[in-house]
Amino acid sequence: MNKNTQIQIELDPGSSESLVTQIVNGLTQRITTKQMRPGSKAPSIRQFALAHEVSTFTVVEAYDRLVAKGYLQPRRGAGFFVADSQSKAEPVKQRLTETAVDSYWLLRNVYENADSGIHAGCGWLPTTWLDEEALQKGLRQVAKSPDRIVRYGHPKGYAPLRETIARQLNEQEIQASSEQILLTLGASQALDLITRRLTVTGDTVLVDDPGYSNLMSALRLRGLNLVGVPMTPTGPDTQALTQLLATHRPKLYFTNTQLQNPTGASYSPATAYRVLQLAAQYDFKLVEDNVSSDLVPGRQQTLASMDQLKQVIYIGSFSKSIAPGLRVGYIAAEKGLLEELVYHKMVSGMATPELNETLVHYILTEGHHRKHLEQLKERLERAQEKTARRLEEAGFDLFHEPGAGMFLWAKCKKTVIDPLILSQQAVSKDILLAPGYLFRPDQSSSPWLRFNVAYCDNDRLFRFFNDIFARDFVIT
Repeated sequence: MNKNTQIQIELDPGSSESLVTQIVNGLTQRITTKQMRPGSKAPSIRQFALAHEVSTFTVVEAYDRLVAKGYLQPRRGAGFFVADSQSKAEPVKQRLTETAVDSYWLLRNVYENADSGIHAGCGWLPTTWLDEEALQKGLRQVAKSPDRIVRYGHPKGYAPLRETIARQLNEQEIQASSEQILLTLGASQALDLITRRLTVTGDTVLVDDPGYSNLMSALRLRGLNLVGVPMTPTGPDTQALTQLLATHRPKLYFTNTQLQNPTGASYSPATAYRVLQLAAQYDFKLVEDNVSSDLVPGRQQTLASMDQLKQVIYIGSFSKSIAPGLRVGYIAAEKGLLEELVYHKMVSGMATPELNETLVHYILTEGHHRKHLEQLKERLERAQEKTARRLEEAGFDLFHEPGAGMFLWAKCKKTVIDPLILSQQAVSKDILLAPGYLFRPDQSSSPWLRFNVAYCDNDRLFRFFNDIFARDFVIT
């Protein structure tokens, strides 16, 4: 029969760490160093409390945390025992080399691999580029209202955040009230809700070509027919768009208007005007995905500001400027359509987390966010210039130099080098590249790759290119 493990932990009531945390850390250290052996009985809650002169409630909370972490196991009527070391699940660290470059590359690989890799092809900013101080302050502020963690939020989302978004849109000359705004789980849910409401299986929709890969995967799963509109450095090719509209008569056109993913291109005023003319002529809705809005320097030219949400449904997100993990995005649309989207949101997933929305609202209104955005834009501008020059020196041609935002679209000057095989070669070096076929509506071959400039200031990445391109053999 197991005897109680007699153990004494030094606790400091004056420490900045809570007593609960000190107990958890102390016992964890003793368990992992085998001072408390697997299978041995831990002191009872009452014994530990008396020996350390703390409340039994404090010990209960500490033991509960240790159970949740897998260090202790409760046995009814017998107390707590040190868990068998084999029963504790260790986090699995996956290298880029464990996955293949295939049609699920960005979904399976980018979101799962270890931090050690170079994520030159990913779609978000490094954590160190985000405003961590504002996030920490916001979390402390939100923690003062724990009721927001447990309750369902408003169907349209946290009202103060919707009001703040409405003011921001008004600054961009998009006249929308807070009642015309629906908060979503990032831009992905926004796109999904619009697709659910406005399409049925077999419908034809237009997308940018190249365009947002996750969107195209989602549209294919819905059984929609995707037709690509060729992109230029100033937006879609409007002559090609005119011909496609006459042939296919689509219901929707999903398009990035500012710092487009993956090319970095932005609509010119002339392109925006012509696209709106065609939307009215052919009677289709424009879904303006403007998730990089916060990264655009100077005045923006949006379809929504020119159209005032008649033919345009506008999507925004805070994933690029605050934090991707918070999953806070929004839709702005005319009132009738927005109410229908609210219904689809509630049916498919209920309300969005008010905790996250409150945190975003705090960050937007605490007074430092605008300064952070200006610093972020300047940092991206420098990264754009540096990456563009290094890519050219390494042997790449650039589609466009946006000078802002995260993305550059580039192809190797050596046409004998297949980007897909180049990406597979990179995997063996723990480097993530995003080959261009992933961004094509039909996933056909492409000579291009997407680069995220925030991850490209890395000598190992360019040593890899120099080594590959210097070889005599053909990579096809």
